[in-house]
Amino acid sequence: MQNLPQKQTSKNGMVVSPHYAASDAGVEILKQGGNAIEAAIAVASSLCVHYPHMTGIGGDAFWLIYDPKEGVSFIEASGYSGFNVNMSLYSGLKTIPFRGALAANSVAGAVSAWSLAYEKSKKEWKGKISPSILVSEAVNSGKNGVIVSQSLAQTIKDKKEELILDEEFAKIYYPNNKDLKQNDILIQEKLSKTLETLGKNGFDDFYRGEISTKIIDDFHKKNGLLNEKDLEQHQAVWKTPLNMKFSKGELYNASAPTQGVASLMILGLFDRWVEKLPKKDSANHIHLLVEATKIAFRHKDMMDTASTNEQLQAWLEPEYLDKLSKEINLDKALTWGEKTQAGDTTWFGAMDSQGRVVSAIQSIYHEFGSGFTLPQTGIVWQNRGCSFSLDETHIQALKPHKKPFHTLNPALALFDDGRVMAYGTMGGDGQPQTQAALFSRYAYYDEDLQKTINNPRWLLGRTWGNSSQSLKLEARIEDEIVNDLLNKGHEIEMLKEFDSAVGHAGAIVLNPSKIYEGAYDPRSDGKASSF
Repeated sequence: MQNLPQKQTSKNGMVVSPHYAASDAGVEILKQGGNAIEAAIAVASSLCVHYPHMTGIGGDAFWLIYDPKEGVSFIEASGYSGFNVNMSLYSGLKTIPFRGALAANSVAGAVSAWSLAYEKSKKEWKGKISPSILVSEAVNSGKNGVIVSQSLAQTIKDKKEELILDEEFAKIYYPNNKDLKQNDILIQEKLSKTLETLGKNGFDDFYRGEISTKIIDDFHKKNGLLNEKDLEQHQAVWKTPLNMKFSKGELYNASAPTQGVASLMILGLFDRWVEKLPKKDSANHIHLLVEATKIAFRHKDMMDTASTNEQLQAWLEPEYLDKLSKEINLDKALTWGEKTQAGDTTWFGAMDSQGRVVSAIQSIYHEFGSGFTLPQTGIVWQNRGCSFSLDETHIQALKPHKKPFHTLNPALALFDDGRVMAYGTMGGDGQPQTQAALFSRYAYYDEDLQKTINNPRWLLGRTWGNSSQSLKLEARIEDEIVNDLLNKGHEIEMLKEFDSAVGHAGAIVLNPSKIYEGAYDPRSDGKASSF
């Protein structure tokens, strides 16, 4: 068994991300007197360079921000489909392709999250660190090269047939028509220059400036679907987060167009069993969360990306959750035939010395998104819009200027005893499930923060390369538990001992004693970084 990471502690601040260099970039900002927002921007930009298969400035983002004085606020920074994007562009197709120009059909919102958050940092938190310094690690790493991780190398190898078709993508990630191997050096010079320009001109330049002009020029030259109006009309917005009281405090997550409501519902249903809590990581513990997942996902599939907070909050009311919890039978699995989504993503968190917290998630959806790469800027565009349906009667039917559904959802918890916890993971529809696994272990069983992430996990539904909707268990789960779950009626498949299918999770906690704790996922290339 691999050496497992240990929980990190600090008295000054903490940053967690799925890549060690990005975590260190965030902590370097904290050392310079920066706040949690400034540190998170440094992490976000760094991940775009070090983890380009999982995230990028061509993707979307959602941020939860906690201020001890103000409470929790929420930035929604996902992009709409283009104004000229409609069904006729996909004539003869049953589904939207997930690679190429037809997949790059929605605006990238991630950088607008940086812009809106930076504005708050500067005006309300007296942040003083310039954008150029915040992105400096990313700029330098893109120019000088990053060490290719095992995760990145594997993706480049596995997806070559699909991704090498884009000539510009191939120049960067398949230099001289060769796969980049683990520990090779990846140069992303054009992306570096783009980030440098954003640092100099300000993040809004991505939508209304020098960079946006290059983006739209490249979309036009490559017969892409987006135009100048699509970028000009985009804005990240402040929204009210979803919240739910539970027996130990209050939970927060992102509202529409994300599945944040599902993450909260799973924990809300589990909380109904607090008086007869099963043994930690037992068959009943897993079964309860899996059954809650089925109920939550049934609701998620009924939501529209334009669903209001009021509509979604109704599913989180105590009386409604009480009613739903009666559907759970501890001895028998509910039927399951849902279609779940896989997804690659990056969650990251930052806490500063003032107790301010960011829980953020940023993604280009599938690994390397659409693969549609812009020659002047080096940006790889997301394929979030391939989640639209070409069935006009479907709730997620493709229309012009419509938001696609997002699996992304950052989480945050405020405990009655004063603890503040930010946590999250990548993994498509696995995100609510992994969140539930690690949070239930920590909150209900008082398990060590790092062990909540290290310990074996599970996934109901499909993974990349596997379309089955079975309950998938990491191989470290004991045979007795596996047999108990089979006897309850679950269809079981086994994963590797440490499998990325169950996500790359992370968590940070600020205790009332002002001690910061951080934990990252051994399934990732991450780090909990502090000083």
